[in-house]
Amino acid sequence: MKNERNLYSRLMAIVIVLFAVQSQAQDAGFSVHEAIDYAINHNLNIKSAKLDAVSAEAKIGEVRAAGLPQVAANVNLTDNLIIQRFFLPANFADPNAAADAPPVALKFGVKYSGAASATWNQLLFNGTYLVGLKAAATYRELAQKQVKQSRVTVAEAVSKAYYSAQVAEERAKVLDLNISRIDSLMAETKAMNESGFVELLDVNRLEVQLNNLRTERQNVQNLIELSYTLLKYQMGMPLDEPIRLKDSIKQENVAAIKAELVQPQVDYNNRIEYSLMDTQRKLADLDLRSIRSGYLPVLSASIGYGHNNGRDSMSDLFTSKWFNNSVLSLNLQIPIFDGLSKKYQIDQKKLALDKVKVNQTLLEQSIDLESAQAAINIKNAVGSLESQERNLALSREVARVSKIKYQEGVGSNIEVINAESSLKESETNYFAALYDLIIARIDLQKSKGELYTGKEN
Repeated sequence: MKNERNLYSRLMAIVIVLFAVQSQAQDAGFSVHEAIDYAINHNLNIKSAKLDAVSAEAKIGEVRAAGLPQVAANVNLTDNLIIQRFFLPANFADPNAAADAPPVALKFGVKYSGAASATWNQLLFNGTYLVGLKAAATYRELAQKQVKQSRVTVAEAVSKAYYSAQVAEERAKVLDLNISRIDSLMAETKAMNESGFVELLDVNRLEVQLNNLRTERQNVQNLIELSYTLLKYQMGMPLDEPIRLKDSIKQENVAAIKAELVQPQVDYNNRIEYSLMDTQRKLADLDLRSIRSGYLPVLSASIGYGHNNGRDSMSDLFTSKWFNNSVLSLNLQIPIFDGLSKKYQIDQKKLALDKVKVNQTLLEQSIDLESAQAAINIKNAVGSLESQERNLALSREVARVSKIKYQEGVGSNIEVINAESSLKESETNYFAALYDLIIARIDLQKSKGELYTGKEN
């Protein structure tokens, strides 16, 4: 009995530990960087880009296969149901036949015939194929960069959705605090009204404001749910799975963000869009070289070996001797005149290459503009945040003094309501300004190509 109790105690201890570990895992939450890492592994857009990269590898293998030996085997068995006849002059079979005698119809062939052969073809030289091999390696590079571009896009979307959810949470906290303050003030005002110190109108004003705050709180709660849904969607997380955010928007290092106010020296190569454009330029150049290589001769070789036989009886076909045959050939194809087809193709490829170069220059200008705009936006956001910080401090002081004056009987109820409304507005504006600053920083990091630099996988 004692052993059974000990065993039961041990099992319960194990269950409790497992439950605690599971609860801790479920409640671990996500920092913004952990949310981005989760999205990199689960977002469907990234998975789709990775599938395209795998498909690119298959395409590269297809190009490479054209230069490898091509081996084929062929087996043929023929039953000539009605053997075709060939017509010869009558004197071919009978030299004494009359000149006007009808021709002789002779069977040409046997009823059954069979053949078995194998052929080996090998491409020896093809300029287009050699250029294609270089293009295949560049195509792999393009596919990998497209995966990275998807990661950067997802990192941006997850970051903005993460902070949007946090701002909604902070707005809810502000409203809860305001509701608590107004509710407490209304209870005090009701007591004062019952004692005959204030009018019922003062109570009604506070009740109207309290109802408006509760309505706004419900709207913000709906916004919170929508923000979390958007975040989970961007992360690739099931929408019915719970999520908790570890980071707080209040913890953001504003001083570090201010340090980024210096106009950045943009390195175009850090931007994945520019890197993609550079790869596209390489592909356009290889396209041009591929068409030009079409003027070169193509050299290939093939060798074939086989057996064949023919008999009037099926059994004789397989029991009689089969005869060998073999062929070796060297093929040289020299292009002479194609109606100027390649010339016009080359003209088109040159224009396509020039267009890529123009787009690359345009992208450089666009990156410069994005960087300048991001730097200006972050300056404006810092200034707006500092202004809102001062407004928030002033609003808190005005609300505190107004409440004291009202309680001492030297202030009005309207003054308190206006002060509380101004405080709520200042708190809302402060978090909106902080959110704008964080978004401006994300845009700046993106413009410099520093938004996502995680390991490739």
